[in-house]
Amino acid sequence: MTAPTVATATAAAPHGEAATVEFRGLRRQFGATTALDGLDLTVAPGELLALLGPSGCGKTTALRMLAGFEHPDSGAVLVDGQDVTSVPAHRRDAGMVFQSYSLFPHLDCVDNVAFGLRMRKVGKTERKAQAQELLDLVGLADKGGRYPHELSGGQQQRVALARALALRPRVLLLDEPLSALDAKVRLTLREEIRRIQRELGITTLFVTHDQEEALSMADRVAVMRDGRLEQCAPPAELYGRPATAFVAEFVGTMSRIPGDLDGSTVEVLGRTLPVDGDAPAGRAVDVLVRPEDVKVAVDDDGIDGAGFGRIVGTAFLGATTRLTVRIESGLAGGTEVKADLPTHEATTLTAGHAVRVTLRERPVLVAPRTATA
Repeated sequence: MTAPTVATATAAAPHGEAATVEFRGLRRQFGATTALDGLDLTVAPGELLALLGPSGCGKTTALRMLAGFEHPDSGAVLVDGQDVTSVPAHRRDAGMVFQSYSLFPHLDCVDNVAFGLRMRKVGKTERKAQAQELLDLVGLADKGGRYPHELSGGQQQRVALARALALRPRVLLLDEPLSALDAKVRLTLREEIRRIQRELGITTLFVTHDQEEALSMADRVAVMRDGRLEQCAPPAELYGRPATAFVAEFVGTMSRIPGDLDGSTVEVLGRTLPVDGDAPAGRAVDVLVRPEDVKVAVDDDGIDGAGFGRIVGTAFLGATTRLTVRIESGLAGGTEVKADLPTHEATTLTAGHAVRVTLRERPVLVAPRTATA
């Protein structure tokens, strides 16, 4: 494939001119392993899109193909409609932030951020001024003279972000940049990344295996599995209307409860509910239910029947408490169900309590019944 004509490295677009990114039919094989299996995905200008999925699903391979570090066996990568599949990495106008920071240990923060500008022959005074502005943007205005070993992990990652932004890329690529940090620093830094991304209006792809990170930061989340795209949607839609059982169980907590399918409805825990989406063949299914859609009531009479069970565990989550209830009768007998209750309603519910479990009246997602259900 002939490389298309692109702008020279010194003509990078200013922040605000966000790019459209397209993956068209990307396929990549590593020996017997299929990393990407026909990936089609479009990222809108200025959008922050998270690639979410388990290890080995192909999300990092897709990111590296956009960066120019990997090349597909077939398919194409386009930026603003221009095929850049064969364009070298250094000419793609993309900035990348790695999990490992990759800072130069012998350079202070200002010189780390200004390194790319120096390679582009920007004058010393100008590049140091730009680097200092970016350090201010990421909250490190007073750390310019520090060396990487003098900084915390979160501060090093901020420097890496500033360095990626120094060349004013049209696309920002983040490869699990927060996974090496502790929980409190991760929370702070993901808020900062989102603030900066919105302020600059830069098209951003964020690779992560952390569902909370993806849902809290992204405009849309693309869930991947075995090199394929399972669903791409805004966080609320992805959580509330998962397209597949895999998405439902990968994003958030989900209980599987055996049910009896009859056309477009399913009987579960003594209640008949409409089915959301396509139903599998056969009557034996699992109903997939979020903890907030499970209702629990004390059953002091201990009358056996649909939904009767006992609490086997509780977990305090602040404003809510998560109960684990083991159903003791009916089709769902032996199944454990998660239920979230306001903590003030759950204070008297402890392990061993007899309870009655029901589901809220709303459409439910069903999947073929698992052997262990």
